[in-house]
Amino acid sequence: MRRLFTPILMVLLLTAPFPAAAAGDQVSFIPQWAPQSQFAGYYVAHDKGFYTARGLDVKILRGGPDFPPSELLPAGKADFGTMFLTAALVKRAKGIKLVNIGQIVQRSALMLVARKSSGIQVPADMNGRKVALWGEEFQIQPRAFFHLQHLDVKILRQGTTMNLFLRGGVEVASAMWYNEYYRLLQAGINPEELTTFLLADYGLNFPEDGIYCLESTFQKDPGKCINFVQASVAGWQYAFAHPDEALDIVMKYVNAANLPTNRPQQKWMLERMQDIIQPPGADIPMGRLQEGTYNQVARELKNYGFIEKIPDFHQFYRNCGSSHEK
Repeated sequence: MRRLFTPILMVLLLTAPFPAAAAGDQVSFIPQWAPQSQFAGYYVAHDKGFYTARGLDVKILRGGPDFPPSELLPAGKADFGTMFLTAALVKRAKGIKLVNIGQIVQRSALMLVARKSSGIQVPADMNGRKVALWGEEFQIQPRAFFHLQHLDVKILRQGTTMNLFLRGGVEVASAMWYNEYYRLLQAGINPEELTTFLLADYGLNFPEDGIYCLESTFQKDPGKCINFVQASVAGWQYAFAHPDEALDIVMKYVNAANLPTNRPQQKWMLERMQDIIQPPGADIPMGRLQEGTYNQVARELKNYGFIEKIPDFHQFYRNCGSSHEK
């Protein structure tokens, strides 16, 4: 059963005493991709005034593959950003002092797709084939999959569309269950025509989108970080409880960016986001990064050679959720 965000709970969240923050603190936030329902909670928090209620004047920047948060945060071009746990962990292990202040997505939705007509039915069939992957930050899980399956593939760069795959330029492409997979169906491909490899089904169920900032940002003003995370969580809860209103808000951002999508696709995405943010049967408070999950992911990254030393969990994670650290 879904945990709905009731009006009473909304009142409690918006009237509860917040950590001290200067009125109208200006902060910038960059999601790791272009405007879509993947970030509905942040758009809702902005447009419904949840950030303002906590003394934050939030500017949402345009994200995408050419604007990785892991580079913009250290460069001082954004205060907060989203990224995969794996990407942030690798950066932290390399000395970039990113901290996770809110783990939003608890399950992996990353997958590889192929046409059955290409002869790809099982992982071994990918050997020697052309595979499209997004930029460095999104390649960790697929590369771990190739290592696990003992595959030697030819990697090509994938952009924001599925055109390379649709036109036969590659035999395997990256996809998110909540996004590109649905685009393929909209393009006229039947599910029965596709072979899908959801990486979570191959022991690589790594939590994805979390909220990050620099360690120095948190140390300078932990109250600001707590306010941003808790307002964002409120935005997600409101979006799941009021999906039609949330979609209205998302489509405003989508249309302003002139993106080739539509409301049905964004509706599918919002529903799938709830599946991976609030997985059925899991009782994890939204925004919480569990130490056991972190250690499991970190060990896998070390085993596959992505990191040499596992960063200390308590240095990497700052709990800015319902109970927070000072």
